[in-house]
Amino acid sequence: MVFYRKDQESQQLTDEERRKKKMKWTIGITAFIIFQVVQALFFVLVIMKFKSPKFRVGEFDLQSLNVGTQASPSFDMTFIAPIRIKNTNWGPFKYDATTVNFVYGGVQVGQVAIPKSKANFKSTKKIDASVTLNSTNLPSDSTLASELNSGVITLNSQGELKGKVTVMFMFKKNKTSQMNCTMAIDVSTKALKSLECR
Repeated sequence: MVFYRKDQESQQLTDEERRKKKMKWTIGITAFIIFQVVQALFFVLVIMKFKSPKFRVGEFDLQSLNVGTQASPSFDMTFIAPIRIKNTNWGPFKYDATTVNFVYGGVQVGQVAIPKSKANFKSTKKIDASVTLNSTNLPSDSTLASELNSGVITLNSQGELKGKVTVMFMFKKNKTSQMNCTMAIDVSTKALKSLECR
């Protein structure tokens, strides 16, 4: 009778231990599955989210600026344009050669060639391009005379950058970036007054 009770108690302990062991395994497996799901979600929502890199011209100092009169309006200027390609993806962005056009009143007044290259992941590719702009191609009825009178010349820089983002050497996606920046040049100080990119 005493032995039977002891056997019952030891069996209860064994059952209790088994239950605890089973519970530990269940908790461990559940935690592992949750961890894997969180990792997969992070990978899909963050790593695999392909974004178009930002294609911009940065602030610059004019090297030279010559302007005509109100009766004979004209300009020519030179500067080093800091072209920036900001890649926020988790993989490199390889892009094709392209051009950046500088425009006054819808008419191209200068152009810069951007060579084929790549912007590494989570970094900004910096290209310093030498720019020469002049008003030779402007029609006689342009607004240049009134802008020279106001003391500010307004220019636009426009460009399109096409390339491919590669994540983990196998996931690839084509992306296109647009440049559309407006800059105001102060004629009296011969300096950049404002720069806004969209």
